[in-house]
Amino acid sequence: MYTEKKKLLIKGLVYDAVGMASGAVPLVGGFIDLLWAPYAAKQMTAMYPGKKGKLASVIVFLEEILPFSDIIPTFTLMWLYTFVWQKEEVGQLQTIEVRAK
Repeated sequence: MYTEKKKLLIKGLVYDAVGMASGAVPLVGGFIDLLWAPYAAKQMTAMYPGKKGKLASVIVFLEEILPFSDIIPTFTLMWLYTFVWQKEEVGQLQTIEVRAK
């Protein structure tokens, strides 16, 4: 489990760096973002399956496609949410019927 967390963090840091680097290229950066946004969204869904991954995918797409928002480290924030900030959900309690004779 620990190595999987570490791999996801490293992958996320690399994707965030690529997303931020596209903003550093004048004039061409906006066109790079048009290509990078759908790829980043697809990778987010692959890295974090389920509803949370789909929501994060939409967020990363919007973050990459909108101008001047490339500095937001969406992949890193998703990793922090998944492995640091999110509290484990407690399942629904069940009553057990006990009959005494």
